[in-house]
Amino acid sequence: MGFIAEIIGWPLGWVMWLGYQVLRNYGVALIFFTFVTKLLMLPLMLKQQKSSVKMALIKPKLDNIQKKYANNKEKLNEEMMKLYQEEGYNPMSGCLPLLIQFPILFGLINVVYNPLTHIIRLSKDVIEQGLEIAKGMENIIVNVSMPQISIIQGVKNQPELFSSLLSPDQIQRISNFNMSFLGIDLTAVPTMAINTLLLIPILSGVTSFLISIQSMKQSETTAAGENGGAMKGMMYIMPLFSVFFCFQVPAGVGLYWVISNVLSYLQSMYMNKKYNPQEMAEKARAEQAALEEAERKERLENRKKARQEMAEYQAEVEAAAQASKGKKKKNVEIEEPQAPDEETMKKAMTAKEINRMKLAAARKRDAEKYGEEYVEVTDDDLR
Repeated sequence: MGFIAEIIGWPLGWVMWLGYQVLRNYGVALIFFTFVTKLLMLPLMLKQQKSSVKMALIKPKLDNIQKKYANNKEKLNEEMMKLYQEEGYNPMSGCLPLLIQFPILFGLINVVYNPLTHIIRLSKDVIEQGLEIAKGMENIIVNVSMPQISIIQGVKNQPELFSSLLSPDQIQRISNFNMSFLGIDLTAVPTMAINTLLLIPILSGVTSFLISIQSMKQSETTAAGENGGAMKGMMYIMPLFSVFFCFQVPAGVGLYWVISNVLSYLQSMYMNKKYNPQEMAEKARAEQAALEEAERKERLENRKKARQEMAEYQAEVEAAAQASKGKKKKNVEIEEPQAPDEETMKKAMTAKEINRMKLAAARKRDAEKYGEEYVEVTDDDLR
């Protein structure tokens, strides 16, 4: 995991370095870092919101499937996957932003633990030599998980011990390097002790709970019915996880988590207002209903025209039959009326009439093939 954190931490370290060079305050640079990561994740958030809209659109169909196959889980899953495929919906797309958050967190932990690498930009060899010096100092207890913080403390306490290793400029930058924000030491890990550090886990839990409430409101119109219980469970699990998480990592990582939660909440409010799943789903359903109504009217109009053509054809056939009675004796050829094309005939018939025609044709073929008597198709045969 450490190797992966280093890989992810390398580009994130450059973002933190840039923020620190401009802002000259580690805490503010960390807030800048959070804004940048949220900005980079904005396309994924938009995709997640569109996914919520798509879910709202297919929810009625999904509810019907769940009701129809409630006692057949295998068939239920099969039909749900089929529906998702037909509608182009990926049920995992809403989880992508959350999944990406965790690699960012691991990378950020690496950045917070290693400020000499990412902010001061010292080489690995210099840092290793500096650590050996810090280990030999009586007033410094080297922190195994954050050795670079111990080096910084050593340089601040006795800079002369590092003069042979570091340049005056490097010693000056390390001595002026401050990893506190609003009186909170961002390198310290919060405990249950009553102090300012305790604010980080508390704010983390509160902001996470606000996001859970926001998600629950949205899921009422977009989530499948059977997922409601899971969503309610997550509403309480995520805040507790956030609090627990912030007691395990330096306050700098917890600060990132708090700011990230606040930005996520504001972002969710804005996007829910601009791309409200329920409103967009209702609009889409209204447009679909209008389109279906227009198609229905067009089918009725086409059927009306087709029936009129069929009626005219029948009239022509009858007129030709009457005319042929008087002219057959005179050997006068009577021009046969041109029958409407197959498409026109189909339009003139209802679904029931088309089925009657198909069944009648099949019976006639069977009668001719097996020498049986042809039986007319009745309404009972079409039920």
